[in-house]
Amino acid sequence: MDPNDISVLDQRFGITGEVVFKEGPNGQGVVEISNDLAMASIALQGAHLMSWAPHQEELVIWLSPKAKFGPGESIRGGVPVCWPWFGPHPGESSFPAHGFARTQPWEVIEVLALEDGSNRLGFRLIRSDETYALWPHSTPLELYMTIGTTLEMELVTHNDGPAPVTIGEALHTYFQVSDIRRISIHGFDGCSYIDKTDEGRRKQQSGPATFSGETDRIYLESTADSVIEDPGLNRRIRIAKRGSRSTVVWNPWAEKAEALGDFDEDGYLRMVCVESANAADDVVTIAPGGTHRLRVRYTVEPLR
Repeated sequence: MDPNDISVLDQRFGITGEVVFKEGPNGQGVVEISNDLAMASIALQGAHLMSWAPHQEELVIWLSPKAKFGPGESIRGGVPVCWPWFGPHPGESSFPAHGFARTQPWEVIEVLALEDGSNRLGFRLIRSDETYALWPHSTPLELYMTIGTTLEMELVTHNDGPAPVTIGEALHTYFQVSDIRRISIHGFDGCSYIDKTDEGRRKQQSGPATFSGETDRIYLESTADSVIEDPGLNRRIRIAKRGSRSTVVWNPWAEKAEALGDFDEDGYLRMVCVESANAADDVVTIAPGGTHRLRVRYTVEPLR
């Protein structure tokens, strides 16, 4: 049986009036959630959250209108899952950037209606000969999402093999903002960071992060909440995490966004990536029989 047969999934996991499985862009399987608290949509390829917003709120997660939805293609926007490495592969330049989890099919393992009115969905990465050629380790990967007035995500890596494995990972979250030039991000004051726009030089953050050009930074020893302050949308987005000691902040700015080809005109102005990660100095080694959990909670708060 095809684990992503839409009709079978909807019959087995659908919840009337809350969770529906349907065919999405370019024939891809999609889960749509609309409960009493919030809405969201998830692509089965990549277990890729594409949208989320509590009711009565502007969209919190940004998705490019020019995002591609072909088999094996990464989706521009939403929450791509970077795993089992972040950025270029450390030893093989021909391997895909950010690993393979974001472009592979996942299977649905649970859909629950919780007492508070939210929904919890669980997914497991489907491994193949192709992915074992890239990563020959027995490391089952699961992703759990709770869709409500807050969005919670938990990326769980098990090591079922006989030897330790070292992973890099990130929840590469694209947030919708009113104007990248007017927002600020708090929570990094005093943190060292790797500036990937300046030949990887190490620098130190002073005050909140603001934006006036291409930004690509890995903040190190970053465990405090990150808070996006957006006066244009009169809100804060709070990012609280566990199991992560690095945070990536990224915006391509105009020239790079145009070169990437899947941003709409001036789309870079309406997004910022704040990625809860284990990257650079913060890769994770998992002992045989061990498990690593990367947990993130996103909350929308009014600006006062």
